[in-house]
Amino acid sequence: MFKRMLIANDGSEGASRALSKAVALAREHSAELHMICVEELPKFPATVDEVVEEKLEANHRFEAVIARANALAQAEGVSLTSHVVVGHAVPTIVDFVQREGFDLLIVGFMGHSALYNRLIGSTTDRLVELAPCAVLVVK
Repeated sequence: MFKRMLIANDGSEGASRALSKAVALAREHSAELHMICVEELPKFPATVDEVVEEKLEANHRFEAVIARANALAQAEGVSLTSHVVVGHAVPTIVDFVQREGFDLLIVGFMGHSALYNRLIGSTTDRLVELAPCAVLVVK
């Protein structure tokens, strides 16, 4: 059914649950599995040094995320291709899905208060709304 799947992984607990489901689905469907981690840089950095510092911190954080994801996929006999992309999560992921032709986007759900969701919205909600393919939200 699904041939090219993309798991969005920010290193959160919700993303970890989604990764487990993505690996199982990729194995079940013999699908190609990719993972995207988005390095979100400050919207209004004060200095170039601040951008460099944020980038270095994100690189170290995603090294561990990618290592855990690779270990899980390998243990299940699934090949995983990881991509670390700089940008803002929603538009970066939506653009990547469209450009690379994925037919399923898998994201984790991280619950916030109703007030938070009304005022700020959630990345998951916006991905469900904007992604050009099927979206699986894992709780």
